[in-house]
Amino acid sequence: MLQQFDERNRDLIVNVNGVLTHRDQAAVSPFDSAVQGGDAVWEGLRLYDGRIFALEQHLARLRSSAMALAFEDIPADEAIMQEICRTLAANRMRDGVHIRLTLTRGVKITSGMDPRLNRSGPTLIVLAEHKPPVYSRQGLKLITSGQRRSPPDCLDPKIHHANLLASILAKVQANAAGADDAIMLDLRGFIAETNATHLFMVHGEIVRTPTLAACPEGITRSTILDICRVQGIAHQVGDYSLTELYRADEAFCTGTMGELAGITEVDGRQIGDGTIGPMTRRLTALYSERTATGGTRVVD
Repeated sequence: MLQQFDERNRDLIVNVNGVLTHRDQAAVSPFDSAVQGGDAVWEGLRLYDGRIFALEQHLARLRSSAMALAFEDIPADEAIMQEICRTLAANRMRDGVHIRLTLTRGVKITSGMDPRLNRSGPTLIVLAEHKPPVYSRQGLKLITSGQRRSPPDCLDPKIHHANLLASILAKVQANAAGADDAIMLDLRGFIAETNATHLFMVHGEIVRTPTLAACPEGITRSTILDICRVQGIAHQVGDYSLTELYRADEAFCTGTMGELAGITEVDGRQIGDGTIGPMTRRLTALYSERTATGGTRVVD
């Protein structure tokens, strides 16, 4: 799975700390904490017909992550929303848009990791792109990576930080194997998530997903679990091994950038009958109903 350049994005206007600039002229200081040490938090948002789905939850996770990293200044939600609206208006965007929201600790007076060197900040970056869901609807092929997800006593996965090296290394392995993405295990050997998404499996009529012990608090993941509760679909959260995934009737992954995407092969093993299963299709339709009617209005 390789994303392709969308010609509509050639002249994007990017927002860096309130300054709206053509993508080719946008600038972040080499002294910015994101450049110096990946010291930033981020969110992925999706715009549906003028509304951002689950915006409040995303901003709450952004704030929680920034607080955990002891950022001294965190913009108010209203200020962040204003910059999102300005960016969308500058690009005349309304639908089919993915927004990458990044908040860094800010700019340092000299190179170094010490947060006391930050005398200016934070830096807020709003990058909005024309981008439909990125995964194939025909089914994904996954492999298991040797790169593990960290537990809370190493680096708490509840911090939605911008240092994505572990995910990148897992993706390198997936690319080398000719797979779409890579499954990442926790240090105990249980499934955590993929390098980019949360993972679900279906056994009979039961939908199962790993705990949050070694993966982020996914917004799309929580939406799917809520849909299961509302619809009376049996579901479980627990520790699951690769064997339980191999023998699943269906499997799918979730995330804001890709929504729901069925998984048809893992480590050379066919999942179910090798097609997108009925539970995956049902949940995909129910999720689409949510995004079509819910969300925060940001474009008139």
